[in-house]
Order: sequence, then C-alpha cells, then structure tokens
Amino acid sequence: MDVKITKIRSMDEFNYEGKTVILRIDVNSPIDPVTKKIVNENRIKKSIPTIKYLLEKKAKVAIIAHQGDTLDYHNLIPMEEHAQKLSSLLGIEIKYIDDVCGIAAREAVKNLKPGEAVFLGNLRYLCEEISTFEDVVKLEPYEMLNTYLVRSLAPLADYYVNDAFAAAHRNAPSMVAFQEILPSAGGILLKKEIDALCKVMENPDRPNVFVLGGLKISDAFGMMKQVLENGSADKILACGVTGHIMLMAKGYNLGEKNEKFIKDRSLDVFLKPAKEYIENFGEKIIYPVDLAFEKDGERFEINIESLPVNELFLDIGQKTIEIFKKEIASAGTIFVNGPAGVYENKLFENGTREIWKAIANAKGYSVIGGGDTVSAAQKFIDTSNINYVCTAGGAMVRFLSGVKMPLIEAMKKAYSREYK
Repeated sequence: MDVKITKIRSMDEFNYEGKTVILRIDVNSPIDPVTKKIVNENRIKKSIPTIKYLLEKKAKVAIIAHQGDTLDYHNLIPMEEHAQKLSSLLGIEIKYIDDVCGIAAREAVKNLKPGEAVFLGNLRYLCEEISTFEDVVKLEPYEMLNTYLVRSLAPLADYYVNDAFAAAHRNAPSMVAFQEILPSAGGILLKKEIDALCKVMENPDRPNVFVLGGLKISDAFGMMKQVLENGSADKILACGVTGHIMLMAKGYNLGEKNEKFIKDRSLDVFLKPAKEYIENFGEKIIYPVDLAFEKDGERFEINIESLPVNELFLDIGQKTIEIFKKEIASAGTIFVNGPAGVYENKLFENGTREIWKAIANAKGYSVIGGGDTVSAAQKFIDTSNINYVCTAGGAMVRFLSGVKMPLIEAMKKAYSREYK
C-alpha cells in the first residue's frame, strides 16, 4: 500500500503476541429468505488471511461484524453461521457468542488465550450501528467514544485492526471510533482493495478503460466525472442505462417506452451532466451504435441511425459488442461496474457475456466490483481470470468517485497519532 496515498498502518508494525485485538471485518452476506442461511461465502473467504495472520501471531482476537440492517431486515440474523464457516475454512475453532458487547461478550473476550478468537454478536443489534442512527444522529468519531460498543470493548483491547473496506463509507462506531484511542492497522483485505483501486485511479497501465453499465447509473456518473476530470480514464465504454442516457444526450430519440422508463425513475437528471461529459470529453466516451430489443419472443437489433422504435432496449447489439471487445483487448487496465444488459434473460445476455469473455482473455490488469457486476461475471466466466474482484459495492463507487471515506479518514488520523 502506498502510505502517501492512504497513510494506513500495516499489521506488521505491531507485536500481537498475547495482546487483545478488536478485528472489524465485513462478512455481510446474501441470505436465503426462506432458510435464513448464507448463500454466498465470498466475503467470508476474503476475511480469512487477516484472521489467520493474527492467530498465528498469537493474538487474542475479538471479531466484530454486521449482517443486514434496518433497510434489509430480512438479512438481520445472528453471526453464528459466519463463525462456523470461518472455523471450517481456517481449520481452527472460532468461538461464537450471541452478545455484541454486553457482560457475556466482555467475559468471552477476557477469557481468550493467545491464538484464540471469538466472534461477537451482530453489530446491527445495536441502535448506534444501524444506518438510521448514522443518518440522523451524525456523530463525529471522538463523540462515538461514549457509545456502548466502544466504551464496552475498547478497555479490553490493545489494538484495533480494520479489514472491512466494503463498509468504508459507513460512519459507524465500529468503523471509525476505536482509532481514536487504540493503535490501529489495516488488514490484508483492506490493503488489497485499496491497492487495486489505487492502481486503477493513480497508476494505471494505459490505456485505462472503464466499462460502466447496469441500472444504477448514479454510480456510473459519479465515477465518470472523477476519472474523466482527473485523467484516469482513457476510454469510457457506456452501456446499460448509462449508454441510453449518453445516446439521448447526443440527441438520439430512443422511443416512447425507453424515455418513459428513464423519466419514471427520474434518471433524466443525468442528461445534463452527460451532455457536459460529451462536450468536454467526447473523444473518450464510446456509446452503443446498435441496441437489442424483443418482439414476439425474438431478439432484434437496430442501428442507432434507424431510431426511434417503440420497444424497450435491453442489451447492446453485436456491432457495439465488437467495438467494445476491441477496446478491451488493447487496454492496459480495465475496470467494470454494471452489466451491459438484462443478462438474466437469455435473449439479452449476449452483451454482458461477450464483454466478460473479452475481459477474461484480456492482457490488461482487470478490476471488477459491485454485487450485480460480480454476479454477472460469475455466471459467464471463471472470475479467477480477473486480476481483482472487489468485495465492495457502495464503498468502491465512492472511492472511485473521489468521495472522502469515513474509514480511510479515521485510519489516516490514527496513522499520525501517538498513543500513550
């Protein structure tokens, strides 16, 4: 990690033998709505190296993490299965106690022996750790020292390690407050996530190509502004609804159905910035030259010169696919967020599938992130052919959009602090 960029201490700067470490990880996982069981272990697996490192250094590790929230209450379950999966993957028992920081949790931490770990209860059981609290109360990190979590656990610990980049955009006590009073370091996963994204932003092999698609175009436009203005991006391949907005900004009439789809979701607010990007960086933005739609159960493709047509466009066409594949093949760095079309539908998986295959075969350094992006990649390719698969969604987008991240700011502050 380039400390000039992030100023985050590495774990190897401290001696953990016999010391108690509060380890914040992000293992917030997709949950089956019926069985309430974990259906994807990606984040759990990615947390293993840091836990293993600390245990091998004979630390006494208190693991804290969240699952679900008020906005996705159906995913708000105990962390017991997470602990079981960690135990299985590590080959070492990770104890579990269904208490976040109460008397039972504190006793469990006090009773740890060197080389042992306990996974404490779901952080989101605490009101001070839920999104609503963060949005309404708006505490500064030093004010969070009075929260139940911090005043209960901090006195028991010698160090704090954060390995939760996926939650780096959260201004919660578990993410930003322990750094105020404990020597703090970034975990192995945190380092890898930041290194990969810094390579995309700060030191990319050229040309640096961004593939931006999907439906959540606020993410795409936030990143687009940053990487175009700071010169990180050499090319933007706009697809999905982002591609539609670019076409409309260029003056193309996509037809009544598509324009209604965009206006009904208030996505037409992005037309103004799209026009500005085209005016200022037009040579860097590649938009679709043909689009696909369904009629009578069949896929049809239409050149943009033949627009409008009153059908919903759910994928890019073959001519666009070939243009995108050529750009990807010659790229030195490739970043992807969002699929090219409605890949869940067989009729409209072509664009997404072909782009993923091109990236998997490309020589350039590739980074992908975001839940839907990763799901699409896993459907069509072996993701081990991607150089880095980011565990983060919202945090990754904010990082690449140049937004200050609460966790990064807290870790930078801890880096410069001398502890008594």
